[in-house]
Amino acid sequence: MIKMKDIKITRNPFLLFAPFLLLYIVVIIVFRFEGMVGDESRYLIYSQYMINGFIPKSEINFDTLANGPGYSILLLPLVALHVSILWITLMNALFYYFSIILLYKVLIQFGSFRMAIFTCLFWACYLNIYENLIYALPETLTIFLVCLLIFCLVNVFKNINPRKINWYIFLSGFTFGFLSLTKPIFGYVFLFMIILIGILWIANTKFTNYKRAFIILLVALAITSPYLIYTYKATNKIFYWSTIGGNNLYWMTTPNQSEYGDWFPDINTDSATVTKNPEYDYFEKHIKLNHSKDFEQINKYKTGTKRDEAYKIIAINNIKAYPIKFIKNCVSNMGRILFNFPYSYRQQHPETLLRLPFNGVIVILSLFCIIPTFKNWRKINFAVRFLLLIAFLYLGGSLLGSAETRMFTMIVPILLIWIAVILQKSIRINFSWPYELH
Repeated sequence: MIKMKDIKITRNPFLLFAPFLLLYIVVIIVFRFEGMVGDESRYLIYSQYMINGFIPKSEINFDTLANGPGYSILLLPLVALHVSILWITLMNALFYYFSIILLYKVLIQFGSFRMAIFTCLFWACYLNIYENLIYALPETLTIFLVCLLIFCLVNVFKNINPRKINWYIFLSGFTFGFLSLTKPIFGYVFLFMIILIGILWIANTKFTNYKRAFIILLVALAITSPYLIYTYKATNKIFYWSTIGGNNLYWMTTPNQSEYGDWFPDINTDSATVTKNPEYDYFEKHIKLNHSKDFEQINKYKTGTKRDEAYKIIAINNIKAYPIKFIKNCVSNMGRILFNFPYSYRQQHPETLLRLPFNGVIVILSLFCIIPTFKNWRKINFAVRFLLLIAFLYLGGSLLGSAETRMFTMIVPILLIWIAVILQKSIRINFSWPYELH
């Protein structure tokens, strides 16, 4: 009798996961709405500025350097052709679909077909992705880039043809660099890693993997250099990635007991956003009461960098004055990253329960894998260790700034690779009784 796993067509990931591509397309077509919401217009506007060849000086403000240019660069040809927002959003279906393919191609190198298929099905059904599919925002692109980086790094640290290794080294660096341009937090991650890997390589120059890793990070730095040069000329600050860091840190350091470190709009400058979103009416009076003095000080500055500095000064003073409250906010931030809870001045929603099964499984399995990881650290593939370092730095940085569950979603593919490798190599599960009970 022929088994399904013996039929070649079932091992072709493009065919295996094609139904999910269709599902994602249907979800976007059915649930995508007319017009734009949130930051969507910002990315399209700055794509148009790039097409025009310059950004007006009057527009170099807080928003201009808030999110990085990666997604806007990708949108250049579509904006130039005046493609509708629906078609732009439909790219998310392809990004998510190809992220599954890349994840499968990596997993099949580390273990069985069964392990690869079940892990990819988990990722294909991962609920948090679906809420981002219908928006023209960089979250789904970021997920694809993370999976592409995983695929390239695994191939860098394999014993394959040197020419292929050089190609994957360049592609890894390019992907890491473009990922940093898309989500600036990854820029801080790879800058820290350049220092760390550089020190490790100097201490052990015979270890080829450190050399390859360091070259990857240098390529990433080269890819991001034009943007960093631009931000230096605009702000006179070295390695300046974004003007939004101070804002996120400010909300994380709030000393008010009824606030948990989640982000709020500046009610003085974002009044249009506040009035368009009915949910903001519920807590507007609390924000005015608790933060109006800070906003008066911050809004004296008109440039994004000056306001960013003002946010950071107040935030640092809050940490010094209320360190215990800051720690409590970080714990609450961990809850928001994992389960989208708690939020200040907002009613609870049953939808929050839908996040528990997926992220709950990831959290439990991650805790389960910690001890085997430490015990077998040197035996673990170097690419997996490299990716774990990225995930650790990313999550650590995210905890210090006001974050949401979509931040966790971006790093889930790395955690799935890690969990799958550890379970495959060090854990044996037997569903039958080893002896008969009496």
